[in-house]
Amino acid sequence: MIAATDSLASARVPRDGPLLERVLARLDAVPYSLLAIPLRLAVATVFWNSAMAKLANWQTALALFADEYKVPLLAPDVAAYMAVSIELSTPVLLVLGLLTRPAALALLGMTSVIEIFVYPQAWPTHIQWAAMILVLLCRGAGTFSLDHWLRRRWRGA
Repeated sequence: MIAATDSLASARVPRDGPLLERVLARLDAVPYSLLAIPLRLAVATVFWNSAMAKLANWQTALALFADEYKVPLLAPDVAAYMAVSIELSTPVLLVLGLLTRPAALALLGMTSVIEIFVYPQAWPTHIQWAAMILVLLCRGAGTFSLDHWLRRRWRGA
């Protein structure tokens, strides 16, 4: 069952009328919960792959944080451990749809740090990440998530 918050899902799809109107009405009727799944998976994949690359050669990762990334206010090894910890934990949370909004907030912060301090010229990529993350932050994981299941259990529904 799709959550009531998926108000677009209840939009009436006309059976007749101009083709464009019918197509747009069908697209409008796609529930957010279905759209959230590929968003969660896409964001999770980006950060999980980054963690795997760091863990594949930890010494190279440490050297990158010391020589190239140079995150301000943090020692390179601390920044590396923080980054890989976030990149390992938040994708798992997103895939499960558990603590989705806090995970999205952490990833939005990390994306901001990467954009501002590390690779400002990569803004076209970072704005795509940020857009997906912002949707998850603002709308949550959707119906097909542990967040939704837990919320229903706590409310007694």
